[in-house]
Amino acid sequence: MNPREIDRLRGPILQSVSRSFYLSLRVLPQSLRDPLSLAYLLARATDTIADTPEPPVPVRREALQNLAGAIQGGDPIETATGIRKSFAPLQNDGAERALIESLPVVLGWLEELHDRDRGAVRTVLQTINRGQTLDLERFGNGVGVRALVTASDLDEYTYLVAGCVGEFWTRLCFAHIGRFSVRAEAEMEALGVRYGKGLQLINILRDLGADLRAGRCYLPVEELNSLGLTPEEILANPDRVESIVRRWHEIAEGGLKAGLEYSCAIQSRRVRFATVLPALIGARTLTLMREAGAAVFTQKVKISRTEVRKIMATAAVSLASPSSLRRIYHRLSGVSE
Repeated sequence: MNPREIDRLRGPILQSVSRSFYLSLRVLPQSLRDPLSLAYLLARATDTIADTPEPPVPVRREALQNLAGAIQGGDPIETATGIRKSFAPLQNDGAERALIESLPVVLGWLEELHDRDRGAVRTVLQTINRGQTLDLERFGNGVGVRALVTASDLDEYTYLVAGCVGEFWTRLCFAHIGRFSVRAEAEMEALGVRYGKGLQLINILRDLGADLRAGRCYLPVEELNSLGLTPEEILANPDRVESIVRRWHEIAEGGLKAGLEYSCAIQSRRVRFATVLPALIGARTLTLMREAGAAVFTQKVKISRTEVRKIMATAAVSLASPSSLRRIYHRLSGVSE
């Protein structure tokens, strides 16, 4: 493959589709950066296919299944070319359009990875694609607001699309970095799963209003029913779901704390710094969401780039020492140590 094409994927395209994750990836050792970057690009591409609104759900599901099959090794070039032709012109976001247009290169890059890393990427994408397909089938059909039924459904979803990434990250780090952690691999995997699920929950809680307006409700029906509410009634009565939202905030915060413990167990300062950034940004995001209250249903809470840079600078100046990271985390989360 043309090295310049892969460099474009590593740089401008990855940065344009993931500003926050890119911040972590760019400080990692190259041996970790490539499989992690590629896995992210593949997950973002399949997510883009699933979320493209114009094609009917059966068409999107078939394209998603075809691309998932190509990732696992079946007809990658033919599949990528077909999807690029049919889906790239439908993308209003220039970064996502560039990613879909680059699918042949992305899949070609996958074939060039070391066998172990390629296997790890395929394993995590298989799980993520299952979650994306499930999400498409749940919310893609019908009129009105469709919702998850139980808390277990939401927990399963956060694992399928993000918790599994914690396992993937852990296995790659143990494979590529000697003396990666002071904790055992199984313990780190468990913390990594909770970390990933917590980060995904933050995304869900931040987007509650936009998702409801799009006909998706991730707050479980069983919990809404306990308050005498239906999913269709939430936007008109956001204050009434405060107790439910607060409970899921606490679960998300538990995931971030697991991420902090995970990060502090890492022996390499460089990898520790990259790993802890999402937890620090997530802690600040949760604080802003708590302060916004019911307003999160009408406006999107987002940390400014300036504040993100300040968080990174503070962590860097502290040399990412575990004690300093704990202090930074507790300050951003607005709770006492």
